Amino acid sequence: MSVERVNPAQLSPPTGFSHAVVATGGRVVFLAGQTALDADGKVVGETLVEQFERALGNLLTALEAAGGTPADLARVTVYATDVADYRAHVPRLGQVWRRLAGRDYPAMAVVGVVRLWDERALVELDGFAVLP
Repeated sequence: MSVERVNPAQLSPPTGFSHAVVATGGRVVFLAGQTALDADGKVVGETLVEQFERALGNLLTALEAAGGTPADLARVTVYATDVADYRAHVPRLGQVWRRLAGRDYPAMAVVGVVRLWDERALVELDGFAVLP
């Protein structure tokens, strides 16, 4: 299995994501949307950054249980109830990402949504990974 991150010079330099990810071979793992739920099913964290850290941790826990690592992530979508708040916290969110997932960035998108399944949730992440 190989994963190649492609960032064409004709596009603006990516920060915290890759423009394209080419994955060959291996198994595909589809990761369900994860919010800041604890083991009891309650949303934890009052701020977007706190909830992002928990949601990313939950996504990575599911990935690890499927046999993967953060470097195997090919695509992640972030759903935020307040995109302006998300943009305002990008430096801190990037620190969280690098601490939990490293610097092998997947192709990513941030999508603004009216609300998530749980009304207290501020952010949700889903994605897929390609494993050897």
